[in-house]
Amino acid sequence: MSLPRRRDVAPEFDPTQPLVGTGNLRRRHGVSRVVQGIAVAAAIAAVAVLAIVVGGVVAHGAKAINWDFVTKPAPQGVAPNLVGTAVIVGVATLMAAPVGILIALFLSEYAGRRSTRPVQLVMDVMNGLPSIIVAVFVYALLIEGVGGKQAGWKASLALSIIMVPLIARGTQEVLRLVPGHQREAAAALGVARWRGVLTIILPAALPGIITATLLSVARAAGETAPVLLLSSFASGDAFQLNPLEEVPNVPVRIFQLSEEANPEGFTEAWGLSLILIAIILTLGLGSRALLNRSKRKMTR
Repeated sequence: MSLPRRRDVAPEFDPTQPLVGTGNLRRRHGVSRVVQGIAVAAAIAAVAVLAIVVGGVVAHGAKAINWDFVTKPAPQGVAPNLVGTAVIVGVATLMAAPVGILIALFLSEYAGRRSTRPVQLVMDVMNGLPSIIVAVFVYALLIEGVGGKQAGWKASLALSIIMVPLIARGTQEVLRLVPGHQREAAAALGVARWRGVLTIILPAALPGIITATLLSVARAAGETAPVLLLSSFASGDAFQLNPLEEVPNVPVRIFQLSEEANPEGFTEAWGLSLILIAIILTLGLGSRALLNRSKRKMTR
């Protein structure tokens, strides 16, 4: 009678022995290195494109920058266009900031799961809308539909529609960073919810809210379609601070100069582009630095 054949028994696991990589593990490491290399290359390519664009604008526009160019009206300078852009974007910020902050407060502090999803979906759709679509909508509603004329506040309204989802999303992310024990402490003390939000949550998140607003301002300052359709008839010969009238602005001036067959006009357009890029980069970098600082404070 033959004895049953002994099966191979797996060796017992010894936790004191070093781990030995198998072929599968080495393959995963190889794939990870390839993906990491592709990601690094993509990041370098993005930074290189930005550097090329900024370098080209600086090379062409630096020769146009001087004191008269920044402080005087046309034809010597572009000061009314710079002031007009500040007026339009400032009015747009006053329109968009309260709405965006209130939407973020609703989503973070009051809304349930069922009501949060549709509102976030609407914000995502608004964030993805091309600016030309928003500009055409406002033009059809306030100019063509009622026989009105161009005005700075109408361009501000179009820009505010673009800014609202940016402010709402950024503010919502910052509100999530506010420690939960602050809300619990307010509730334990019997503080009304609205008062706790107003006196505790908002002050704690204020630096982040300012950051989100600055990022939306940087986005709105460079938009061309809304101001081109809604405030493009103003002349840059004089300052215009009344948003109820046509207001000169930087994007429209750059577009007008680019359409002229005048080398000096091209140089002025490059100079305006350099100023606009400098403003946008300053707002973007400053807001990022402020956001990182506020995050460090709230996560301590």
